[in-house]
Amino acid sequence: MKCINSLRMKAIDRNCECLGLLPVQLMENAGAIIAQHIREKLESGRVLFLAGRGNNGGDAFVAARHLAGSSGYTVKVMLLGKARDIRTKEALHNFSLLKFSRVDVLEITDSSQLEASASEAFQEADLLVDAVFGTGIRGKLRELESMAIDFINREGEAGKTIISIDIPSGLDPDGGDFEKTVHAGLTVTFHHMKTGLLSEKAKEYTGIIKVADIGICADAEQYVGPGDLMMLHRRESGEHKGDSGKILVIGGGPYSGAPALASLAALKAGADLVTVAVPAPVAEIVASYSPNLIVRKLSSNILCPEDLSILMDPINSHDVVVMGMGLGRATETLEAVRKILPFCRKAVLDADALSALSGAIFESLAGNCELIVTPHAGEFTRLRNLETPESLESRIKAVREFSEEKGVVTLLKGKIDITSDGKQTLLNRTGNPGMTVGGTGDVLAGLTGSLFSRNPAFLAAACAVHINGSAGDLAFEKAGNGLLATDVLEKIPEIIKAAEIG
Repeated sequence: MKCINSLRMKAIDRNCECLGLLPVQLMENAGAIIAQHIREKLESGRVLFLAGRGNNGGDAFVAARHLAGSSGYTVKVMLLGKARDIRTKEALHNFSLLKFSRVDVLEITDSSQLEASASEAFQEADLLVDAVFGTGIRGKLRELESMAIDFINREGEAGKTIISIDIPSGLDPDGGDFEKTVHAGLTVTFHHMKTGLLSEKAKEYTGIIKVADIGICADAEQYVGPGDLMMLHRRESGEHKGDSGKILVIGGGPYSGAPALASLAALKAGADLVTVAVPAPVAEIVASYSPNLIVRKLSSNILCPEDLSILMDPINSHDVVVMGMGLGRATETLEAVRKILPFCRKAVLDADALSALSGAIFESLAGNCELIVTPHAGEFTRLRNLETPESLESRIKAVREFSEEKGVVTLLKGKIDITSDGKQTLLNRTGNPGMTVGGTGDVLAGLTGSLFSRNPAFLAAACAVHINGSAGDLAFEKAGNGLLATDVLEKIPEIIKAAEIG
């Protein structure tokens, strides 16, 4: 059974909204499903909803409205808090409809009011619906919600049916510790099983678990979207220099622009420090691109094994090594790449560095170096010694199998980009024909390294290719087929900022 954590579920919800499926529509679907489950448990009678001020409460408001429209039910909603404090516009919208729906509503603002009001309401109810908290629960329980959970459990012990919406309130949706939780007889969770519902300590609280389809768009889950970008690490006010990533870019020799573009992309994506190590003849050229780059000279006109002694300190002091852009494929260079990799904790390999990879290298890195590879179709063919399939489904299968076998995250660039770690796979459709111009792949490599310094490899790679393509789309609006890689660079912060605001 597929499981999902709370952050990923939040990302999918956001992706749905960006595709045009509004949160209020999903809430309507969820509430209608809850009402149907109540009808299956209780043919007629009194139903009490205990609702919080978030979207979980919003689902309850919808369910209460649906149920009140059915013959034979008396419906009461007990809101824990004031209506004006309801946290989302969707939940507030559905709360406002209750006054037209023959639903008795009681706003409870403190524990003394709950204690005074609850006794009769709880005792009269034939079935209780728990919608106090959803998957967004964080921190210690407030007194009001804690007491509500106690009252719900008391009625459950007396034999009444308790239905929890999405998760039993108080339970950690991701399987962490919790203070107290509702003992549900039935938990109706949405879209996929939540990770925390299957934890060993959750079993005595969930009752029967039913997973309900609420009409999530398939593409909201299969394609990277703004919701996935919301999962990325954000700068905190108390952070210091270096906390947001230190990136070492190793490239250049035959080409000087490629490592410079990768390094600038890493900075534009939020890295604190970027050092670019390049062969001596191009060091001054690379330094001239920006005073923000720290340039380190290598020993000769190409990367060679002797450079390992120069690179050891930077490798150890940086979070991620991004390697390959503009290196060339000289025998000495590929040998140097193979010697460098075992000393890296995290690495992104692009372009020429991919030619250094073999089965033996992958085996030697297992458990020591987290690796992201970013090939295009031709490079992927060389990596596998197999032709890259044309059809999307076959490509997805090939990328997934390669990633699982080699223990890497693979980002296969193409019209539809494919990112996989062998277990999970995401597609990306951002980007445009103008991005076939040279340098956009170098930008992607640096962007990936920057995100990788603060995020899991799979998330970093999937989000990087989405940001890169989205930045290219913004740039294309102005430049058209005259698009340059530097145009893409300038749009990266705009895409990241928009996701953070969203």
